Parts: sequence; C-alpha cells; structure tokens
Amino acid sequence: MRLHVADHPLIAHKLTVLRDRRTQSPTFRLLVDELVTLLAYEATREVRTEQVEIETPVSHTTGTRLATPRPIVVPILRAGLGMLNGMTRLLPTAEVGFLGLQRDEQTLEAITYANRLPEDLSGRQCFVLDPMLATGHTLIASIDYLLERGARDVTAICLLVAPEGLRTLEGAVGDRGDVTIVTAAVDERLDEHAYIVPGLGDAGDRLYGIV
Repeated sequence: MRLHVADHPLIAHKLTVLRDRRTQSPTFRLLVDELVTLLAYEATREVRTEQVEIETPVSHTTGTRLATPRPIVVPILRAGLGMLNGMTRLLPTAEVGFLGLQRDEQTLEAITYANRLPEDLSGRQCFVLDPMLATGHTLIASIDYLLERGARDVTAICLLVAPEGLRTLEGAVGDRGDVTIVTAAVDERLDEHAYIVPGLGDAGDRLYGIV
C-alpha cells in the first residue's frame, strides 16, 4: 500500500478553512469540491492512457487519451457524494458506481446497505471517494468489495487520514492489490469516539446537515 500526502499551499489553505468550526455548509461543500479536484490531479498521475492519431486544424499528430476500460469512480455514501463533482470534473468520461456503508457506533465496524457496481471489475482502475480514513473499517470493506470483483488497482482519495486507520488498512490489504491512499493530511490520532483529531468533525453532517 502506498500513501501520497499532497503538499500544495492551496490544499493547505482550503483544508484549514474546512477544519474551522465556523465554516457553514455551503462554503464547506464548495471547498470540498475544490479540494477534491486538487487531490484528484495527484491521484490520477498514473491513470492508464493510450496513444491516438488525430488531425489538428493544420496537421496530424500523435496524442494521448484515457485507455479502455474506463476508470470507475466509487463514492462512499453519503459523505462521498460531496466529493463526486470534484472528481468527475477531472475525469468526466469515468463511470460512477456507488457503495453505501455506515459505521456501527458500538462496534465501529462498517455495515454495507447499498451497492451499485459492475459485477466484474477486472482491468479497471478504481477511485474510491471517502472524506475520512479514521478507523479504516469503512475503507477496508470498500476495497475488499472491489478486490473481490476483480479490481487490482485501487486509489482512495480522502480529505484526512488517521495513523491508526492507515496501519489497520495496510494490515488488511496486504499484497492483494495495488492500493494507494491520496490525502491532504495525516492527522495526529483518533479520540475515544474514533473521531480524527484535530480533524474537521463529521464530514457528512457538515456537508448536508444532521438528518
């Protein structure tokens, strides 16, 4: 498993505003969208491409386009939906699948309640969108699901990660696939309620309100 922490002043600035408890939902949603596009730029550095011959208005040349099969973007419901536009802005031709997982607040284990993905993901590059890698259980369940369907190249984009979650994820994934985590920051730790510290609170609630 590989970890890439995106180091850019605009990323640091947007993350600081996201962390601020005074930032309201409309601004929070906008900044998540912008931040994900910046992270997606880093996450897609190794997206598969192929050469193609094209005609320009004055000549012909060899260019580059995304290879087939197309990448698939998988937001984790519900908070991952707030990251989708920022990702598809950079990869508009990607397909989009969905996984619905939520954390059991007693056991901290991930419970799957919805999925909309192809049965066969062999040869597909998968980009998972999940704002927070805290305990790691949700992301482990998501990656396991993709690997079981044949995916071998999975990149997870997270706004923040906790060191405890990273260790748990690395132990669970092992050498079963090429897994990369792209994030804006690795925070200090988890608190007694398994929230990331300093973190930014519950991303879903801050995106959409408490329902």
